[in-house]
Formats: sequence, structure tokens, C-alpha cells
Amino acid sequence: MKSHPASLPPTAAAGLTQRYGAGLRRRYLLLAALAAVTLLLGLQAVAVGSYDLSPFKVLMILLGRGEGASDVVVWNIRLPRITAALVTGWGLGLSGLMTQSLLRNPLASPFTLGMSHGAMFGAAFAIVFMGAGEVTTAGLYTADTGMFMFSSLYAVTLMAFAGAMLATGVILLLARMRQMSASSVILAGVAMSSLFMSGTILVQYFATETEIATVVFWTFGDVARSNWQEIGLLGVATLLVSAYFLRRRWDLNALLAGEETASGLGVNVTSLRLVGMLLASLLVALATAFHGIIAFLGLLAPHISRRLVGGDHRLLVPCSGLVGALLLIAADTIGRLLVGSGSLPVGVLTSFMGAPLFLYLLLKGDRR
Repeated sequence: MKSHPASLPPTAAAGLTQRYGAGLRRRYLLLAALAAVTLLLGLQAVAVGSYDLSPFKVLMILLGRGEGASDVVVWNIRLPRITAALVTGWGLGLSGLMTQSLLRNPLASPFTLGMSHGAMFGAAFAIVFMGAGEVTTAGLYTADTGMFMFSSLYAVTLMAFAGAMLATGVILLLARMRQMSASSVILAGVAMSSLFMSGTILVQYFATETEIATVVFWTFGDVARSNWQEIGLLGVATLLVSAYFLRRRWDLNALLAGEETASGLGVNVTSLRLVGMLLASLLVALATAFHGIIAFLGLLAPHISRRLVGGDHRLLVPCSGLVGALLLIAADTIGRLLVGSGSLPVGVLTSFMGAPLFLYLLLKGDRR
């Protein structure tokens, strides 16, 4: 029979405490190293492209010592794109962690639960029926950037949030039913995804050619069509939501032991789950409204993070955000390198990365 740490001799208890402290310091150092790698990759990603730049020259431009065309390329084209990948990746990684932790389901993510598809339906509805896809004087397709632009960004965002919340509400309702297993909740998410996909197709049936092109182009999932206004909105939301989850880190740790245990420790599980899922939906809605569907990133980042730093949410919250940012910057950079003058949408590459992991987790769960 194992002895409780409190019953250990003082020297053994001190050794145990020392080993725990050393392990925690190693994981904090790993987190710092991950942050450094993310920043270095971001710097390299800004340098990659048809206009040749070195990381050192990019650094000089960022320090205000650039001039001419290189200054324009960095500040107006590449830096917004890489910053958008960083912020969006962080938000999707964090929202994936929260859906898994709050539902206590390793298969849960915004994409597998239908939240991304709900946001897609809401945004498509706004584009077609609320005038958010109307042709402006500048046109929806801009020759300078090669991107479709929304004429009413806020309408698209609000409707995307409404769609994501509708999917979240249904999933939460089903999760409260005791007979629903983890796999059953995911199957319900698949059903919700199909429903929203059908709804999106129906919306497109009533759309004009321009509106259909806007919806289809947007659903690819791409950070190339980013601007500082969108990055600012998503960045502020991501920062506030990250602060909230870090503040509730001990409650999330308690929830790992089960709802009854968490309630016994004084955690209001219902409130934590509702508010947490609401905030996760907000991040998904903003990311999907601005950049389209980026599949499986919310599944990949939390699982990789648990391998790196364990299940402690003090470290897991920032680590999931960093891994999400790192993966999205890497996927965007690879997409640009693979296609000469253009780029592959990051949503395609994250699907290739995430689908095998999802199948592995599904098979692993069935063997238990």
C-alpha cells in the first residue's frame, strides 16, 4: 500500500517537494523555450516570400530602420499575415483546450463539435441575407491583395458568434445527459456539422455569383486576408479570455478529478462550464469570421501541449496557445513555400495534420 506524502518522514517529504519543484521549473523552462522558438519562426516566416529578405533585415525593419519596398512588404503584407497566424493559432489552441477540459472529452474541439461550422453558417447567412457581401465601391475582390473583403465585418462576426453559440448550446445540453458517452457527444458534433453544412449550401442556393464566390473563398481557411483591425479585435479578445482561464486554472485542475470532486472543493461546475464554453465560442467565432474554417488546430494543440507540460492548467493554458500559434505559423509558411507565387490555405494543411490524430484518438478510445 502506498503511503500518503503527509505520513512520510520529514527528509522524504522534503525530497519529494524538491523533486516536484525541479520538475515544475523544467516545464517552465520548456514553456519559455517554446515561446522563443515561436518568435524565431515568426521572424523567419516574415522573411520568406517572393520578395527576398533575410531575418536580420526583417529585424532591422521592425526596429524602424527599414526603407523603400522592403519596408512596405514587411509592414503592409507579411507582418499582418504572420501576426494574424500567431493570434488566431493561440485563440484556436486555447478554445480547443477549453472544450476538452470543460467537457472532459479528449476528442472535443471547435471543429469536431460543430462550432466552426456553426460560425461558418452564421457568417454565410450574414454575407448573403444581411448585405455583408454586397459589392462596395472598391469591389469585394481587391487587385492589390488578391482577397475578398466584407462590406460589413461586424455583421459577419456577430452572426458567426450566434452560429457558434447555437452549436455550443446543443452540445452542452447533450453533454448534461448522463447516458451520453464521449464518443456519442462527438457523433452529435458530427451531426451538427452536417446540419450547418447543409444550411450553408442552402444559403448559397439563394446567393448571387459574387456572394457565392465570397463564401467559398472565405471557407478555405486562410490568414492571408488579414488587416490590423481584425488582428486587434481578435488579439484583445484572446488576451482577455486567456487571462480568465489562467485565473480559473485551479478550478480547471479540480475538474480533471470529476464533477463531484470539483463541486466538493467548492467549484461551481455549471457556471465554470457555461462561461468557459461561451468564451471558447467567442474565440472560435472571431477566428472563423475573420479567417474562415481552420480545421483540427484546436484538437492538435492541446494534445501536443499535454505531452510537453502535463495536465496542470497553470502551464497548459499558455502552452496550448503557443503550440497553436506555432503550428499555424508553420502551416502558413509551408503553404507559401509549396506554391511559388501564391499559397495554399492553412485550413487544408491543418486538416492533413489533424485528421490522422483524430482517427488515432478515436481508435484508442474504442480499444479501452
